[in-house]
Amino acid sequence: MSTPLSHIRNFSIIAHIDHGKSTLADRLIQVTGGLTEREMSEQVLDNMDIEKERGITIKAQTVRLNYTAKNGETYELNLMDTPGHVDFAYEVSRSLAACEGALLVVDAAQGVEAQTLANVYQSIEHNHEIVPVLNKIDLPAADVDKVKMEIEDIIGLPADEAVLTSAKSGIGIEEVLEAVVARIPPPQGDRDAPLKAMLVDSWYDPYLGVVILVRVISGTLKKGQRVKFMAQGTEHLIDRVGCMRPKIEQLEQLAAGEIGFITAQIKEVSQTAVGDTITTVKNGATEALPGFKEVQSVVFCGLFPVDAADFEKLRESISKLRLNDASFTFEMESSAALGQGFRCGFLGLLHLEIIQERLTREYDLDLITTAPSVVYKVVMTNGDEQFLHNPADMPDVVKIKDMEEPWIQAVIYCPDEYLGGILKLCQDRRGIQKNLTYVGDRAQVTYELPLNEVVFDFYDRLKSISRGYASFDYEQIGLRPGDLVKMNIMVNAEPVDALSMIVHRQAAESRGRHMCERLKDLIPRHLFKIPIQAAIGGKVIARETISAMRKDVTAKCYGGDISRKKKLLEKQKKGKAKMREYGSVSIPQEAFIAALRMGDEG
Repeated sequence: MSTPLSHIRNFSIIAHIDHGKSTLADRLIQVTGGLTEREMSEQVLDNMDIEKERGITIKAQTVRLNYTAKNGETYELNLMDTPGHVDFAYEVSRSLAACEGALLVVDAAQGVEAQTLANVYQSIEHNHEIVPVLNKIDLPAADVDKVKMEIEDIIGLPADEAVLTSAKSGIGIEEVLEAVVARIPPPQGDRDAPLKAMLVDSWYDPYLGVVILVRVISGTLKKGQRVKFMAQGTEHLIDRVGCMRPKIEQLEQLAAGEIGFITAQIKEVSQTAVGDTITTVKNGATEALPGFKEVQSVVFCGLFPVDAADFEKLRESISKLRLNDASFTFEMESSAALGQGFRCGFLGLLHLEIIQERLTREYDLDLITTAPSVVYKVVMTNGDEQFLHNPADMPDVVKIKDMEEPWIQAVIYCPDEYLGGILKLCQDRRGIQKNLTYVGDRAQVTYELPLNEVVFDFYDRLKSISRGYASFDYEQIGLRPGDLVKMNIMVNAEPVDALSMIVHRQAAESRGRHMCERLKDLIPRHLFKIPIQAAIGGKVIARETISAMRKDVTAKCYGGDISRKKKLLEKQKKGKAKMREYGSVSIPQEAFIAALRMGDEG
């Protein structure tokens, strides 16, 4: 029998990275008896090692808890632990759409940061009841009154009733649960209406196939029902209905207002689009739920195995990862310098880093990653439009009328003393300043920036300038025309396709010079001079020369006539000229890796 609607609370936890939301989720599970002491581990809802190590949540998780409140009533609490990182913003928006309220966790020592803001605004858009929770109040650096003022000034939420907790020490956990019951409204929904359920998330289980997390909006979901996914247009038979506590528990049905999971013998995650509407085939809903959109890849790069013999292993590993992550796309590509590999698309830089790390760790692969690039829109002179994922595919310049690049709006929070360096960094990256305000002794800067200037190493530079104190969050704001050119790197007059990149004309010279200098240090000397050039079309914009190794051909001449030495040197000179013409330069793998890794320091 399903719990009455008045006794259900669906809520999510939103916070900036490392403000303690996963630890708070652990304590809530512990206090409500979701797991025994023996089964508890730190960050229960983070299943990947990489999530636990880096203290980030990559996949949104859900858990159903039963809590007996002080009024004696038992409530069903559905907790959604959402990712905090901007790359997963669409997943966050769907998780928030499945809830009626949110716990806003703010670190009492750090205060409000960039991602806190982004996720709070999303939460407010969904008309959520937001309960501020000040975490880590037992830290010596905690300043509760100052953070309460920040919440009121920046976000505009009354913070006088904020719940004070320390998730690590277990202080204030009961108060959090009481606040959820008292302040977050119960869900609405007609359990007799046609079925409408929102697909919140999905993941691959080797035993069950694809497990789909759903929030039932109206009607009921039962085992044996034949359902239809409205956006995908596919039909499936439900063979299991249940909830996570956080262990899997099977149920008879899921009714309106409840969150749980279903399985339907689906083999691939790509068949289950986040935000899709699920309804019954017979007498189903006619209109889908609002807010669905296809997830688009934003950043692209090539992945190549260091050892060409590992190509099949890489193909297999990427296919397995794709089973569990539908937002990651790939297609084959081959490069003259790096051999065969894959062109992969990611939601953002963190997503790229995670996939790369998982391939290295879980599948034991050594990889070369080409410089990340974004998607450019190319308008041809004949009116055709095409999207460019790979600099190597850029059409002939004569045929291009216009090129557009994606732009983002970035919000950066930083202590006042680092503001000058951060403003200079944004200006150097072609940024347009939109806003600068102060909250206490911290500055909030809003900038519009081209995404291709950010994908290289903007985040690392920002962290090093601010000694780790700046926080950065961004959203895409569309495409804008730009003066973009393709820069080729040529070694001994041969273009190296893996090092070609699309850059803004103003930045091309410094980027090209920097790349040539790096390659000069990395490529070993040969018996002939090697020119390294950066070129745009036929125009060389930077050049470095690796001098030849000297082989002493006159060593065998002891004394004798000088003409003998001249003759030998003349012969060597001709040989070197011939060698330069026909000789091939072998660029060691390490040089490629280093050149690509340090694609931009300037």
